[in-house]
Amino acid sequence: MTEEATELCQDMFSKMAIYLTGELTATSEDYKLLENVNKLTSLKYLEMKDIAVNISRNLKDLNQKYTALQPYLDQITLIEEQVAALEQAAYKLDAYSKKLEAKYKKLERR
Repeated sequence: MTEEATELCQDMFSKMAIYLTGELTATSEDYKLLENVNKLTSLKYLEMKDIAVNISRNLKDLNQKYTALQPYLDQITLIEEQVAALEQAAYKLDAYSKKLEAKYKKLERR
């Protein structure tokens, strides 16, 4: 080989080494970036897990409180039904008393 060909080969190998080093560096940086993204994603999922645990705990607390209130809610429903029935009875009694009053006035006129 001639000296010029040797220099060209050395230049080519040198440039190829620089190119491959750049490619490997870029790939390495891509993997580092992907690793950082994975770490951040993992942290985010841990935060979401903590939030879900808190929501679950709060939901259990609310369900226990609702269960404790249920007898009172049932009593309120029963009282509402009784009040409605009493109201109907009061309307009927009012209508009946008006009829009696009308009959009394009619008899009084005679």
